[in-house]
Amino acid sequence: MLRRHLARWTVVAVLALTCLGAFFGSVSRLGAASGPQDTEKGSLRRQLWYIAFPAANVEMRTLVFRPPGAGPFPLVVINHGSTQDAESRLRLPMQEFDTLALWFVRHGYAVAIPERPGHGRTGGAYLEDQHGCDEADYRSAGFATAASIEVAVSYMRAQPFVRGSDVVIVGQSAGGWGALALASHNPPGVKAVINFGGGRGGHSYDRPNNNCAPDRLVATVREFGSTAHVPTLWIYTENDSYFPPSLSKRMAEEFGLAGGNVEYHLLPSFGLEGHLLAESHDGAEIWGPVVGPFLARLR
Repeated sequence: MLRRHLARWTVVAVLALTCLGAFFGSVSRLGAASGPQDTEKGSLRRQLWYIAFPAANVEMRTLVFRPPGAGPFPLVVINHGSTQDAESRLRLPMQEFDTLALWFVRHGYAVAIPERPGHGRTGGAYLEDQHGCDEADYRSAGFATAASIEVAVSYMRAQPFVRGSDVVIVGQSAGGWGALALASHNPPGVKAVINFGGGRGGHSYDRPNNNCAPDRLVATVREFGSTAHVPTLWIYTENDSYFPPSLSKRMAEEFGLAGGNVEYHLLPSFGLEGHLLAESHDGAEIWGPVVGPFLARLR
C-alpha cells in the first residue's frame, strides 16, 4: 500500500522540486552517493549520511550514531515533527535529538535521524501536507510521513552494523503520527513504535489547545489501530498544548479499541510546553523510566 501511496506523490514531488531547488540551493538532490558523507565524530560516532528517496527525487540527510564496536546493533530511527508553513519548514535546522540519541546509544542501539523531504537542507517537495484545516486529510499526511520513514528503515536495515530484525521507530509530533501510520503496515523488522506527542493539526490558527479537526484525527488513528500489530508506546504530557490530555487519551483509546497494541502514559507537565519533551536536553529523567521497561519487555 505504501508503494501505491508513494506513486501518487511522484509527479507532485518532481514538479515541486524544480521550483524549490531553484530557490533553495541546498536541496539534497538525488544522485549524490548514498551512505556516509563525512567521518565519525565524538564518542557517539556521529556521522552524516544520505539516504536516497527516489519518489521524492532527494537524498534525505540523516544523522547516524553508534555504540563502540562493529555490531550488529539494534536500530532506532527517530523522526522529527513538521509544520504547515513552507518557509519555516525549509529553514528548520537539522534536528539531532541529542538526549534521545545519547540514551539509545548508551543502551546499545544504533540511531538514525532522517530529515524528511520538504524539510531543512534535504529540501524537495513537501509530501505530508494535510490540505487545509476543517477538511484535513490526516490519513494521507500520515502515510506520506510513513513512506519517508520506511525508506530510511529499509536502507539502514541493510547496513552490516545493524541487526535488521530488531528495529524500533521513534517519532515526535508529526513524526510520531507517521510512525503510527507505518505501524498499521507492520513493516519487516520493526519490533515497536514509540510515539512522543504524536498527531497532526495542533495549534490550529496559532491557538494552543486547538486542533483543526479532532474527530478526523481520532477516526484516522482508529484506522491505523485496526491493522497495527506491533507494540506501541504513547508518551504525552499534561501541558502538551498541541495534543492536550483530553485528545491524546481519546486517540489512544480508539487505537486500542480498534485492535492496536497500545501502552499510553500521560506524564506530568514538563517545562513551559510539554509537547517538546522529546527534544529537551533534560527530558530523559521523565521518559527514561517509561521507555526503558517498555523496551526490556520486547527482549
